[in-house]
Amino acid sequence: MADTCYNIEEKINGNFEIFSAGVTVLKTILAFGDSNTYGLNPQDKSRFDYNTRWTGILDRKMSPYGFRVAEEGLCGRTTVFPDGMRPSRRGVDVLPFLMESHAPVEYAVIMLGTNDCKTRFGASPEQIANGIRRLVRQVKDAGCCKILIISPIYLAHGVGDDEYDTEFNEESVELSMQLKKSYADIACQEGCLFLAASDVAYPSEYDREHMDEKGHAALAEAVFDIIIEDAGKMVF
Repeated sequence: MADTCYNIEEKINGNFEIFSAGVTVLKTILAFGDSNTYGLNPQDKSRFDYNTRWTGILDRKMSPYGFRVAEEGLCGRTTVFPDGMRPSRRGVDVLPFLMESHAPVEYAVIMLGTNDCKTRFGASPEQIANGIRRLVRQVKDAGCCKILIISPIYLAHGVGDDEYDTEFNEESVELSMQLKKSYADIACQEGCLFLAASDVAYPSEYDREHMDEKGHAALAEAVFDIIIEDAGKMVF
């Protein structure tokens, strides 16, 4: 990996508008998600700082390679489902505008689906995955951009207990565990990159639905590896 990264950096310095005069034009990675992209701290419901949340870590790691991360995480965001308890949470309602405001976007990273598992939506894995497909199509409609679909971490058993988050129940937990396969299928059909966050990160014991500091660091590393490998294919 070290040799590969060096070669990518060398190519970027030559071809990706990184100028020796000190003027830097960075390519944009749009990170579009919910509270686990926002960086909600499961212990006290504050926001993890830039150096702790996965988007901030990724931004620091990608900067030497000519990329910046645009953080667009919103607590409660769904793929397509309207939430009567929390307005303006449908991802499909805002993603086209964000693609335009951050244009040009080199990579769109989409990690949504946890909130779609809330009991009031009564959604199936296929319905949630089709919501992801709609978001992918919106990105494609916005222009040339690579897409990384991330299936979310699993919800932990007991997340719906009274002292945790009663918007979920045990069926929500099982549903969250089925999203990995459904999202992988969508990624294959749509020609997208894919990562299962549940392979590298886990819900915190504090609230059973959000990543802790270690989870954010692990996810940032996994996303970094995928994008760097893909960027290497583009520049060689």
